[in-house]
Amino acid sequence: MKKLILVTSPPACGKTFVSKQLAKALKHVVYLDKDTLICLSKQIFKVAGEEYNRSSKFFEENIRDYEYEAIVALALEALDYDDTVLINAPFTREIRDKAYIDKLKDKLKEKDAVLTVIWVETTIEVCKQRMIERNSDRDSWKLAHWGEYISGCNFNIPNALDDPKISNDLLIFKNSSDDEFKESLRNIISILE
Repeated sequence: MKKLILVTSPPACGKTFVSKQLAKALKHVVYLDKDTLICLSKQIFKVAGEEYNRSSKFFEENIRDYEYEAIVALALEALDYDDTVLINAPFTREIRDKAYIDKLKDKLKEKDAVLTVIWVETTIEVCKQRMIERNSDRDSWKLAHWGEYISGCNFNIPNALDDPKISNDLLIFKNSSDDEFKESLRNIISILE
């Protein structure tokens, strides 16, 4: 059965590292990273004469949803050519939006594919440290306004996604330490293969 895997979590929880390790371990997987679209987003800020701030009202109104629309469209197209597509992206709102998930599952049914969400679980403290260490301009505002930023983040597992009749629709990848990472990688690969 074909599958679309969404590796999700708030920013700096280790999604990219986890996603790449999963993609390397799985056979015949197309790896897509929403961050690849950032170069286009930066150009939109520039052309619009707006400060580059991925937490701004301008980003929310003119860029955010289109990045998700583009990466999901690429994934759906890729499923015509391979059995597994993995998207590395926060999907912070989308995975808590039942209508969005239901619509995505309907699109996947048309391709004889299913949805698996992998939630990367990391402590807030580890998340902040990783954000500092990666030293990316996309995090400048977040770190400078940490209290405001973190109050808008939801670190809770999106349990509403879990359908008891489906064994691998929501998988939790614990990623606050190397030991957690190794154990989670081993467990999740065995489930996905």
